[in-house]
Amino acid sequence: MAPKRPAPLRSRFGNSKFVVLCLLACAVSGGGSGSHAEYVGGTISNIPEGCAGTVAAVDEQFLVFYSKKASWRVPYEKINLIEYGQKVDRRVLAAVLISPLFLLSKKRQHFLTVGYSDDDNHQQAMIFKVEKGDIRALLVSLEARTGRKVEYQDEAARIAGKG
Repeated sequence: MAPKRPAPLRSRFGNSKFVVLCLLACAVSGGGSGSHAEYVGGTISNIPEGCAGTVAAVDEQFLVFYSKKASWRVPYEKINLIEYGQKVDRRVLAAVLISPLFLLSKKRQHFLTVGYSDDDNHQQAMIFKVEKGDIRALLVSLEARTGRKVEYQDEAARIAGKG
């Protein structure tokens, strides 16, 4: 007697459950709609410092930052600086409180600086802290959309930014 084949995926979950499952997976992974970021600072007073949101370079004409508190968009043609850097911290507090082995580990934060000229031809800047898993895609998208090369603060940032 031949082994019994499992039922097709559709019949196990039903069509609607399968579609919902796929949509949920896309939503969790970000679906290519942007990169999770926090506005650290810059010259834009309309965005409060520490504002968490999404920075997206998927629009045809604009780099966009949006959150519950604020939103901002910059035309790619106005961007004149793309800089990537890292801040590396040793976990000293955890080492003191928990174990000295934490001194061997490092916590890296990834920062993106975008400089541009506004409508009045004044130089503006925005600094974002971007999650580790999102930084490479964002840098590549910005290079492609603006035609500018990313400037790296140091060799470690160059290696992390290019992979």
